[in-house]
Amino acid sequence: MQAGFTGAEPLLNFALERCGGLQNGAAVFHLTTLGSGSAGNCALVETPGTRLLIDGGLSTMQTKQRLAECGISPEQLDGILLTHEHGDHARCLAVWSKQFETPIYANSLTAEALRRNMPEGKQNWRLFVTGSDFCINDIAIQNFSVPHDAADPVGFVLHHGNASLGFLTDLGFATKLACERLRMAHTVVIEANHDEKLLQLDTKRPWSTKQRIMSRHGHLSNDAAAGVLAGMIGGNFKRAVLGHLSRDCNSPEIASATVRAHLTAAGASEETVEIIVATQREIGPRLAVA
Repeated sequence: MQAGFTGAEPLLNFALERCGGLQNGAAVFHLTTLGSGSAGNCALVETPGTRLLIDGGLSTMQTKQRLAECGISPEQLDGILLTHEHGDHARCLAVWSKQFETPIYANSLTAEALRRNMPEGKQNWRLFVTGSDFCINDIAIQNFSVPHDAADPVGFVLHHGNASLGFLTDLGFATKLACERLRMAHTVVIEANHDEKLLQLDTKRPWSTKQRIMSRHGHLSNDAAAGVLAGMIGGNFKRAVLGHLSRDCNSPEIASATVRAHLTAAGASEETVEIIVATQREIGPRLAVA
């Protein structure tokens, strides 16, 4: 089933008209990271009219348990929005689709890659076209291509009222298109996968794996993520949520310190831009997007 599309201006007009202005819309647009890391990625987005998961990389049991901690049942979800098909972003879907009829939003190449390992006829697919905007209830969604070793990986910017949430995970480098799309975002979830020195010194990974991680279709380092965020200073940008940290080649302390140093050099203080690190084992705080 195909999602409905609009142009960029009508899309943003929809977000404002359906959801109201900043005072009405922003305070009830929330993000909660349910888990983020190499073992699984999943985030909950909530508005008055919509509850979405961005990615489903935790097990079905973990996802249900963490949703329950947020006071939400699987039946209350309006969809699962996928960035790409890798297991740490789509692990739960085969089992989840046997238990629930939650719509799964993905582009056609991502859906095709996942269908190969999923039972026929169990999924409620809602296909979107990469680069075309669409809406899920009161959330207006922009999607854009990112460079990663997957079928057709994408990033997202979600709009509700005057508030915007950027979601940029699993990419080897940030393209001009990705940076341009993120400029409207108040809160940005961004991959800070590894510290470059720790990755080079790591003895657990063969050189071929390190090359893949550092390649233009691999993963963002702390410095690369910090560079993207520093370029957003002066716009709506008020909060960075650092995600997908490597367990062996990074740490919350190193990632946040690296990003903070770049933001400080770009003129942003701790009072103007908040930094939060999403972790694998713990649910993050429920954040108002704006």
